[in-house]
Amino acid sequence: MHPAVQELTRLVPPPADHRPRAWDRTEERLGTALPQDYKDLVDTYGGGVFDETIWILEPGCTDEGYDLLAVVAERAEVLARLWGLGEPKPVELAADGSNVLPFAYIEGSGAYLYWLTGETAPPEEWTVLVNEGRGPEWEHHAVSAAEFVAGVLTGRIRSETLGAFEDTEHGFESNTDILGSDE
Repeated sequence: MHPAVQELTRLVPPPADHRPRAWDRTEERLGTALPQDYKDLVDTYGGGVFDETIWILEPGCTDEGYDLLAVVAERAEVLARLWGLGEPKPVELAADGSNVLPFAYIEGSGAYLYWLTGETAPPEEWTVLVNEGRGPEWEHHAVSAAEFVAGVLTGRIRSETLGAFEDTEHGFESNTDILGSDE
């Protein structure tokens, strides 16, 4: 298990009913491998929301708003439209072959957490871009997805978009508990 996911399990006990995913099928549908820390995060917790704020997308969620594959397609369309209208792209996308893939939604704000991908960068080197969601501001954090979540919850990572978390009692609610069974 990825060290950042281990750290999260010490902060927030995972649900007892988690189940591993069929990652090969998901990665085939996306056309790319995914970072191991994210796969460990979803295999350990499932999809759901940390501290009523950071909603981890998962493949196969019954609600398309929290399904990784559905949100990847939806966000690609939305961003292409916005950028086509002249909204500035994050400077990190200036490199040839760079792109973004969403992995989490920020409850109540419209913000998303994305991986910054690269044509030649393996998934283990993908870092995090935060988009404020209702505007053109982006923040780059040179850490993995699970490291970002753990860092924000512990206060090691500061995000203007997300605000501070370290003074809260941390929790996790699974998609199954919130949205109903995903079976």
